[in-house]
Amino acid sequence: MVRIRLFALFILMGALGLSARLDAQANPMPTHDYRVIGYYAAWTVYRDFDVASIPAGQLTHLNYAFANISDAGEIVLGDPWADAEMPDPQDTTGAELQGNHRQLLLLKQAFPHLKTLISVGGWSWSDRFSDVALTAESRTTFARSAVDFVTRYGFDGIDLDWEYPTGGGDPGNLERPEDPENFIRLLEELRAQLDARGAMDNRDYLLTIAAGAGRSAYQPLDWARIHPLLDWLNVMTYDMSGAWSRLTGFNAPLYDSQPQPPEGTSADTTLRDFIALGVPPEKLVLGVPFYGRGWAGVGPENNGLHQPFSGVPAGTREQGYYDYADLAANYVSEATRHWHETAQVPWLYDAETGVMISYDDPESLAGKARYVRENGLGGIMIWELSTDDGTLLAAIDEALSAP
Repeated sequence: MVRIRLFALFILMGALGLSARLDAQANPMPTHDYRVIGYYAAWTVYRDFDVASIPAGQLTHLNYAFANISDAGEIVLGDPWADAEMPDPQDTTGAELQGNHRQLLLLKQAFPHLKTLISVGGWSWSDRFSDVALTAESRTTFARSAVDFVTRYGFDGIDLDWEYPTGGGDPGNLERPEDPENFIRLLEELRAQLDARGAMDNRDYLLTIAAGAGRSAYQPLDWARIHPLLDWLNVMTYDMSGAWSRLTGFNAPLYDSQPQPPEGTSADTTLRDFIALGVPPEKLVLGVPFYGRGWAGVGPENNGLHQPFSGVPAGTREQGYYDYADLAANYVSEATRHWHETAQVPWLYDAETGVMISYDDPESLAGKARYVRENGLGGIMIWELSTDDGTLLAAIDEALSAP
């Protein structure tokens, strides 16, 4: 791994200057007091969405997804080439650190208000969390490596994305009955080591988690013990319907679409549950998707909503999954847009092709931003930034900044 002292990195960064794209960005920082946390996925650099493309002036925090966990139980680079090795054509200094991590340091130089966190795990890389959390020794090893990673690469904290300590994640994940308790002990160790390092560095390091929105993912956990360890929780209030569902439905309804919704829950129901379990509202960050989910072979009844389906459409890059930018450019004008007054989200239905797509747009996201304000929540989290055409984040920023 790259081992460059952080203070030397900042001296180097100051000598490099900033790209034209960073110079051209407007809005130097948000004008509201809410957190707006955008996930930047490492793989989007291969899709022509590099770090310099991030609209950092409309964000308060950036979560870099993802770091992985080694066989030894230590946090490691998820994609070493993209993260720390991919050369920057504009760099003539021969800096050892390259890739997205170097670009994040440049981004923070251009936008000093922006804080960055390294997200660990995710759906595909949660398979080693049970082992990491199992013993005092394994927890100490992981936490020590996490603090080293944060300070080595210039992050401001750690976002733990264990899907899920209550089980039910990616098939094949190792699960143990003691995982919920060990999850808390792992957070305790991380908090202790981050605070100890923060005392040495005369600063605070952040600790957050990504929390599931399904009841099985959060109800078994002891939130009275968990939330004091965290700066906030990013609640993944999306993926409530998909190809796995019995019927078409809403990907991320703000409210229950009906008394017993096919989606099983909604953002409002989930967040109210968290508050009832003892999490302060200001520590809850509402997750929103910058993508939609679709179904094929859907009949015309109820304009395709809550109907059986026979297949999954191609999507933008994977089956059934549509980038919002793709939807706005190629689908909204072709299909019929419908609005659900109760759930407060739109959907598209094309009777000719039998395709139904649930998604969020500027109207629904402005409503979710108002919901955050009206309920005293901590802010909004976005998965993920590369799929926007610029209008979704702008709608959030405008609604959060309104008088």
